[in-house]
Amino acid sequence: MTARQPPRITSRKHPQQARSTELVAAILQAAIQVLAKEGATRFTTARVAEKAGVSVGSVYQYFPNKAAILFRLQSDEWQQTTQMLCAILERTDSAPLDRLRTLVQAFIQSECEEAQMRGALNDAAPLYRDAPQAQEVRATGQQAFEVFMLELLPDVLPDARALACDLILGTLSSAGKDFSSSPRTPAEIVAYANGMADMFHAYVNALNG
Repeated sequence: MTARQPPRITSRKHPQQARSTELVAAILQAAIQVLAKEGATRFTTARVAEKAGVSVGSVYQYFPNKAAILFRLQSDEWQQTTQMLCAILERTDSAPLDRLRTLVQAFIQSECEEAQMRGALNDAAPLYRDAPQAQEVRATGQQAFEVFMLELLPDVLPDARALACDLILGTLSSAGKDFSSSPRTPAEIVAYANGMADMFHAYVNALNG
């Protein structure tokens, strides 16, 4: 029996002209709106085309199926978050502990702002987590944080530093996801982010002796 092939998730072609770029942007914006309203299980190419005010054929010029649209939304979200965090980590004019606090605040804020779309995309995320593009984004973020950890814990042994890296990233990711699963006020977001940053600061100071 022939194994079922996973859906193609890469775009058919990349826009070369301004008009094509605008069309793809309109399709993706429509996709975000449909996803927010319908969720991933009822997300269809036809609904996206209707929302964007274009034909289904126009959508298919760039995206072979709904999986490709969802993957583009997911990969864009991953890339934007990773670029934001890397930019914070690379601000060498700021002390490492200050950068860590800024990173925590920005990440928690981002998780809460994008919670609705991220929740819908999570239904489809298993299709994408092992894709080369997803692995590349994760590797970029991991590498940037490992470099940052050398600044944060310069005199700590490599194994202990690697453990600290895993603990901070793991806690940030899982706690941020859990916290953002419910609507939060700006004051709650600030309080939670500062509390987490304080916890990380204490841990880092203890490791640095």
